[in-house]
Amino acid sequence: MSGQTVWQFSDDRGQLSSAERRPTRVLAYVQAGATLWDHGIRPVGIFGSGHDDPAVPDAAKTGSLPLTEVTYVGAGTTLDVETLLSGEPDLVVAVSYGGGQVYGLAPETAKHLEEHVPVVVIDVGQARPLAETGDRFTRLARSLGAEEPAAAAQELDAARDRLRTFAAGPDRTRALALSPAGQQQAHLARPRMWPELRVLAELGVDLVEPAEGPGANWSTVDWAAAAALRPAVVLADIRVNATPLEELRTNAAWAAIERTARVVPWNPEPVCSARAHARFLALVADALGA
Repeated sequence: MSGQTVWQFSDDRGQLSSAERRPTRVLAYVQAGATLWDHGIRPVGIFGSGHDDPAVPDAAKTGSLPLTEVTYVGAGTTLDVETLLSGEPDLVVAVSYGGGQVYGLAPETAKHLEEHVPVVVIDVGQARPLAETGDRFTRLARSLGAEEPAAAAQELDAARDRLRTFAAGPDRTRALALSPAGQQQAHLARPRMWPELRVLAELGVDLVEPAEGPGANWSTVDWAAAAALRPAVVLADIRVNATPLEELRTNAAWAAIERTARVVPWNPEPVCSARAHARFLALVADALGA
């Protein structure tokens, strides 16, 4: 095999994947698949995590993916090697939150999957800056012969500048990131633990820092305590494992928040492309400038 005909990529486990030709049939975890789509790669299939519906992908995570054209193979316990290989992928792109553990797949399933097809794992964990995660996907996409359009980087630069301008205004606008957890409580995000929220802080957004206590990523409080923080902007988790905001209409504390705060949809598992990140920053800037 000549060097020109061999595809190789070293993933975030330090594991080198290789093939005799460049892969063209990619199966990906939904977050990775949506990110690769923004780079010009159409996955043949996507899969979810144990938090997701086995029959329908979580629309909050799918970004711009054309879901009528990309097969969803399932999530959680429905995923076995046979199911994952049903679309004949020649590459699987998964994510990890550290330690090399493949997110969304049982360890034994991931192990046996690699006996049949190369598996590339990108670390999307909290220790890594969002830009670095994006760079890893960019490198992978380039190895597969694709790249996000240059216009996307320009959109991101413009969105960052606009958000920075609004955040630097004379009236500091407090923003609170949370995940609704039923009628009784909410999980308040600790901003330093979420790469996308750290970007907002770097751009000058005044993010509410929950009180110290149990929970490395979230501080769980009742809705009255959340309302007492009086945020002007709320970044609300819209994944399927979070309580839909429509179900909170009869909750007095949430209604109080909603009366005075601008609500921005937030996906804690963001699509790691420049274009998707620019869209999110634009939404936050709109809320700050409203």
